[in-house]
Amino acid sequence: MSNHNQVDQARTNGIVVQVVLWLALASSAAVNSLGYFFGLHDTWRLAAGGVSVLCIALLVAFYLKRRSR
Repeated sequence: MSNHNQVDQARTNGIVVQVVLWLALASSAAVNSLGYFFGLHDTWRLAAGGVSVLCIALLVAFYLKRRSR
């Protein structure tokens, strides 16, 4: 039975991580796209773009990992 509980806990942790990644993606994309209008320095906008790319890569990795099971 403990194995079944570990699987349920892993799924719950995976969902939490994915929600955090989606929120980080949305906020960094918003900073990246709206930063120009608010006069945000290019360095911050590039950093937000890098965070967006990282979140996309991690979300794709989670999807592929889940699909392979």
